[in-house]
Amino acid sequence: MQWSGGDSAVPDSVCSFPCELGERKKMVKGVPCCWHCELCDGYQYQLDELNCDMCPFDMRPMPNRTGCRSTPIIKLEWSSPWAIIPVFLAVLGILATSGCIITFIRFNNSPIVRASGRELSYVLLTGIFLIYLITFLMIAEPSAPVCAFRRLLLGLGMCITYSAMLTKTNRIYRIFEQGKKAVTPPPFISPASQLIITFILIGVQLLGVFIWFGVVPPHTIIDYEEQHPPNPEFARGVLKCDMSDLALVLCLSYSIVLMVTCTVYAIKSRGVPETFNEAKPIGFTMYTTCIVWLAFVPIFFGTAQSTEKV
Repeated sequence: MQWSGGDSAVPDSVCSFPCELGERKKMVKGVPCCWHCELCDGYQYQLDELNCDMCPFDMRPMPNRTGCRSTPIIKLEWSSPWAIIPVFLAVLGILATSGCIITFIRFNNSPIVRASGRELSYVLLTGIFLIYLITFLMIAEPSAPVCAFRRLLLGLGMCITYSAMLTKTNRIYRIFEQGKKAVTPPPFISPASQLIITFILIGVQLLGVFIWFGVVPPHTIIDYEEQHPPNPEFARGVLKCDMSDLALVLCLSYSIVLMVTCTVYAIKSRGVPETFNEAKPIGFTMYTTCIVWLAFVPIFFGTAQSTEKV
C-alpha cells in the first residue's frame, strides 16, 4: 500500500506523542486528548506532566529539568588575577613602608627625622601600612571575624593617614597665620598636642565603626542575584560579607571629609616660605588623591561583579 507522499510506512493514528523529560503537556483548546510539548525554560523544572515550576532562589534546574540542584558557591580565590595583582602591589607597598619605618627608627634622633615631626610621621606610616594590609583581608575567605576586621580596618588606615596629614597642615597654617599677627606661637603645636588631636580625629572613625557593629553585627551572606544569567548553567552564588556598596562608601566618607579638609589647608598654606617645605608636598599629594577619589567612585558603582570591586 502506497501512502500520500510516497511513504510506505503506516502513519500513526494519534494527534500527540509523549513529551520528553523536562517538557510539559500544553493541551490543545477544543481537543481534549491532544497536546503540544513545551520545554520548561529558564529556571523552571518539570513539576508534573502539565506544569512547570520555578526552582527556589538558591537552586537551579537539573540538566534534564526534572528537578532542582544547588547553585555552586564561589568566592574570590587567591589564584585569581583580581587577587594576584593587588597582592603583589600590596606586598611592594608593605616592604617600602617597612623600610621607611626601619629607617626612621634607626635615625630616630637625627635632626632630619626630628624636624619632620617624627611622632606624626610614625602615625602616618602606620596608616599607610594598614592601607596595604587591608588588601589581604579583602581577598580572604569571608567569615564573621574577617568581615569585622574589614569594617574596622577599611576606613581606619585612611583615617589615620589623613588625620596625621590634616594635623600637620593645620599646624603649618596656624603657625604662619599667627606669625602675621603676633610673635607668640599658636596653641596646640607641641608634639604631644598634635598626637592628641590626631587620636581624637581617629577616635571618631572608631566610634562610628563600633556603632555599626552594634546596629548590624558583621556576618556573611550568599548573593544569588549578582550572577543570575538567563542560562542557569552559569548561575553562581557569591559568598561575601554583608556590606552594601552604600555602607562601604559611608565607611569611607569620614576619611573623605578629612582628605578634603586637609586639601583646603594645603591650598591655604601654599604661600609659606620655601624653607618650610612640608606644605607643598602635602598639597601635591592631596590634589592627586582627590583626583583618584573622583575616579574611584563612578568606577566602583559602575562595576557589576563583587570580585572586581574588591
